[in-house]
Amino acid sequence: MSGETSGQAVEIWTDGACKGNPGRGGWGALLRHGRHEKELFGGEEQTTNNRMELTGVIEALKALKRPCRVIVHTDSQYVQKGMGEWLPNWKRRGWRTADKKPVRNADLWQQLDALVAQHQVEWRWVKGHAGDPGNERADALANQGVRTLDRA
Repeated sequence: MSGETSGQAVEIWTDGACKGNPGRGGWGALLRHGRHEKELFGGEEQTTNNRMELTGVIEALKALKRPCRVIVHTDSQYVQKGMGEWLPNWKRRGWRTADKKPVRNADLWQQLDALVAQHQVEWRWVKGHAGDPGNERADALANQGVRTLDRA
């Protein structure tokens, strides 16, 4: 999916799902640029909901073919607060929390941080399961990601 930084933004809706936490998980992403849409999903056997939320955003950003202006819609306060509040402090402290513990999911946060640096990203939190069509589709894709594990 492409989208020039000066033109129309690529809109991305992402979601994660986990059956048990930890347990079998899935992630989903809907990317939209003008009339073009792309759907992505996948699953992992042993994971957490937070890891799947992060993976959804990571995989969506990896699908972009060049630097873009991006609007990421997420129902995950973990992702929203991580990117908007916590990340600069984690980096300054060498990937440690305020109480000096290692940041959970640092591997994924570091991947996401590197991907975000390639784009102009705006973060929008949406209430989950509240009728936002993009969020509902991302949720369905995340659950489809979990179901792919049944066929593996």
